[in-house]
Amino acid sequence: MSKVTYYRRKPLPLEMHKVCIVQKTNIIPVEERVKAIRKAGFNTYRMESKDIYLDMLTDSGVNAMTNEQLGAMMIGDDCYAGSQTYYRLADKIKEVFNKDYFLPVHQGRACEYMLALAYVKPKPGSIVPMNFQFGTSVGKIQYCGGDYVICIKEEGLNRQSSDLFKGDFDLEKLERILKEQGDNVAFVRIESGTNLIGGQPISLDNMLATAALCKKYGVRSVLDASLLQDNLHFIKTREDKYKNSSIREIVRLISDAMDVIYFSARKLGFGRGGAIILNNIEEFEYIKTFVASFEGFPTFGGMSVKEMEAIRVGLDDTLDEDIIAQGPMFIEYFAQELEAAGIPIVTPPGGLGLHIDAMKFVPHIKRSDLPAGSLAAAIYIASGARGMERGGIDEPWANPEVEPYGAMELVRLAVPRRVYTVSQINYMVDRLTWLYDNRDLIGGIHFETEGPHQFYDALESNSDWPEKLAAKFREDFGESL
Repeated sequence: MSKVTYYRRKPLPLEMHKVCIVQKTNIIPVEERVKAIRKAGFNTYRMESKDIYLDMLTDSGVNAMTNEQLGAMMIGDDCYAGSQTYYRLADKIKEVFNKDYFLPVHQGRACEYMLALAYVKPKPGSIVPMNFQFGTSVGKIQYCGGDYVICIKEEGLNRQSSDLFKGDFDLEKLERILKEQGDNVAFVRIESGTNLIGGQPISLDNMLATAALCKKYGVRSVLDASLLQDNLHFIKTREDKYKNSSIREIVRLISDAMDVIYFSARKLGFGRGGAIILNNIEEFEYIKTFVASFEGFPTFGGMSVKEMEAIRVGLDDTLDEDIIAQGPMFIEYFAQELEAAGIPIVTPPGGLGLHIDAMKFVPHIKRSDLPAGSLAAAIYIASGARGMERGGIDEPWANPEVEPYGAMELVRLAVPRRVYTVSQINYMVDRLTWLYDNRDLIGGIHFETEGPHQFYDALESNSDWPEKLAAKFREDFGESL
């Protein structure tokens, strides 16, 4: 990774690329922002992009492509069967991951469905231990008749911490489950890094130890590598044992330990699609039947060949230290600036984006009034930036008065790769600092309909607090956007 220091100022993230194509954006007035969030039912998922200045909802499928990726898209072989695009991508996957068999699907959640059909459905009542849950993976497991067990180490649920690998498994708990219920375990799911606790990484040693336990008890290890890119950076920079290993060497160590790897290429590979990769020919042929039934022909699996060519190049980018450092460096800078302003965030900063601790930002909003959702709406009103609620809206629970295991109540401000600049991060720091100083104006929200609810439902404010917040914005900022 390139190291650059400054002579006369504090360090800033330094972009190791130049911008060749730009897309115009705009900031609508604060009064229009209030109207837009009301129209969207106080749910940022439901907003229209035309009303958004910085789209920090997710880094999934929104990262900027390189010129090499855009060029590769032009050579896609659009044959229904026998496409050379498939074989080129398969060769690249073999080169990077050292696994012989590759099945394409249209995105990561399709990988989860194929694997649940293959491994969970034939064993009704089986369980899937995992370091932490993720909504789509859990949903597919339960749909196929199974359930999950969280095995995150205790420190992983501590929102403010100095632990550098909060995504690690509690290995004692995992071994106890494997020893007692090994025959009832469909597979062990290893998420690198861990999305819902703030994009926190899992250490390489912990991944290898988890895979070794799986082998010891004859259980299949399955790596969700969707967020592997950031995790590779953290292994390289935080895990001293591997600081002199290349990214390619680290990937091979991980891959060789795992039975199955799947990923969303919206994150890993900078394209829209997904992949299941493994070495077992019998399991490959078995899973292929589900791909053919639900996704498409097994050599494209619902993906555009243009995207497949872009992913082929994007996998090489994943091995480039300068490229994979971009996101974590921006997020770390963002975190440091907010911490200096006294704003409560998840520490240490992880991957994906900056995560704000909503329960500490707006402690006056009770859990049943959805503090993370309220804060996400307030952030949009204050800045025009769309973030994502990570709490009782995105991961609903039956009784909001009883805290579910691992509930975080976070607001994620994702940092898509090569999309935003340091000046835009500084703008967000300024607006979040103003909002924190005026946090008492933020009120709660509630669902408009009776449950059960899902993350796309509309909500309503409990009072006219959005208008009062906008009025204070006008008082402090005048005619500024």
